[in-house]
Amino acid sequence: MRCFFGFLLIQLLTVTAFAQRYKVTDEGSSIKFRIKNFGIETGGSFTGLEGNISFDPNNILKDSIDLSIDANSINTDNNMRDNHLRKDEYLDVQHYPRIRFVSSSVAVDKNAHFTATGQLTMKGTTKEVSIPFTAVPKDSGYIFTGEFKLNRKDYKVGGSGPISNALTVQFTVFARRQ
Repeated sequence: MRCFFGFLLIQLLTVTAFAQRYKVTDEGSSIKFRIKNFGIETGGSFTGLEGNISFDPNNILKDSIDLSIDANSINTDNNMRDNHLRKDEYLDVQHYPRIRFVSSSVAVDKNAHFTATGQLTMKGTTKEVSIPFTAVPKDSGYIFTGEFKLNRKDYKVGGSGPISNALTVQFTVFARRQ
């Protein structure tokens, strides 16, 4: 009988020692971007979001994020521009079909605002970025929202010209418990 209770205790401790795993859903999620072109703000979105998130707001040392989007899904409401952005000079979707973020750490401040730091890979270039976000429980999961800035030149996206180097990414990611 003592063995049974010892086994049960170990199982309970093991379950509570790990962050909950969540599967990202494309439905209920959005990845949008804004950039200035000829001084006018324009933007678009991506779909095809996939990934997993291990998240426990009370034990962030075990948190991890692994997300990717389908680069070919770029949508700026202009088919001609979208096709241009899929080509080699911009996203080169033929050779680099996904844009991926993998966290190395997650931090939280006193206001429950989180920051994930990790590697963002786009068009074959990987750079460390820090992404601030909030997490709100919803339907056996979480909605993660945030916004961050990138320099498109860091990822060899686009050439020179009237397009800004600064790009703003806004996201809402819905993930359900696995």
